[in-house]
Amino acid sequence: MTRSESLLPLYGSRPSVLPSDRRAWEDRRVLELDTPHGPARAHLHLADEPRAALVLGHGAGGGVTAPDLVAATAAAQASGVSVALIEQPYRVAGRRSAAPAGQLDAAWIAVVEQLFAPAGGAARGPSAAGSPAARSAAGPLHPLPLIAGGRSSGARVACRTAAATNAIGVLCLAFPLQPPQRASAAAPPPDRLHELDAVTVPTLVVQGIRDRFGMPPAAPNRTVVEVAGDHALRTNVASIGATVRRWLDALP
Repeated sequence: MTRSESLLPLYGSRPSVLPSDRRAWEDRRVLELDTPHGPARAHLHLADEPRAALVLGHGAGGGVTAPDLVAATAAAQASGVSVALIEQPYRVAGRRSAAPAGQLDAAWIAVVEQLFAPAGGAARGPSAAGSPAARSAAGPLHPLPLIAGGRSSGARVACRTAAATNAIGVLCLAFPLQPPQRASAAAPPPDRLHELDAVTVPTLVVQGIRDRFGMPPAAPNRTVVEVAGDHALRTNVASIGATVRRWLDALP
C-alpha cells in the first residue's frame, strides 16, 4: 500500500489535486477536537517559521480535499502561513447533509478556540471561560494571527464568525452569493451579500466566472478575483493558488 492509499479510509477518496510537495501533504497532522455538536477534525499543515495561520472550512457536500482548498493550502505554506483544514462534525460523523448555520458556526468557533488557545490561559472568542481549550496546553497555532476562510458554505461560516474569532483576514473560495432560482419559485431566493458586507477585515473572494451562484461585488476591504471555472473551482487551480499567494503576501 502506498502512503496516499493509506489515507483513503480517512478521506473516502483520493485527493483530486495535490501540492507540488506531495510528501508535505501526506505528512500532515490530524487532530480530533470536541465541539458542542460532536467531534470535528483538523488537518494541520504547519509552515517551518509561520507568520500566521489560515483555517479553512469545506463546502456543504464536500471535504477538505477539494481542489481549490488544496491549492490554497499549498499557496499559504509557500507564503509562510500554516494551515488547518477543518472537517465539520456532520462530515466526521459520516453525514453529507450540512448542519444548520448556527451549529456550523458554533463548531467552528470551538475549533478555533482550541487551535489558538494559550497554555493555561483563556481561549480566544466569546466562550473562553471554563472551556476545555482554556484549561489545556497551548493550541498548535498559538500565538499566530488567524486568517479565516473556506469554500462555499465554509466561506460563509468564516464570514459570519470573523469578528468572534478575531480574524485578521478572510479568504472566500466560491462564495455562494445567491442560490439559483427554482423553476417553481415565484421569486429568486435572497442573496447572502450581507454576510460578506459584515466582514470588516481584508477579504479575498476567488470566484469562477461561470459560478451559478453569481459574482460578489468588490468593496473597499474586499478584493474579488474572477478565475476560469464554475462553482466547483476544479479547473485552473494554478491561478487560484497564485491569487491566494499574492493576497497572503500582501496582508500586514
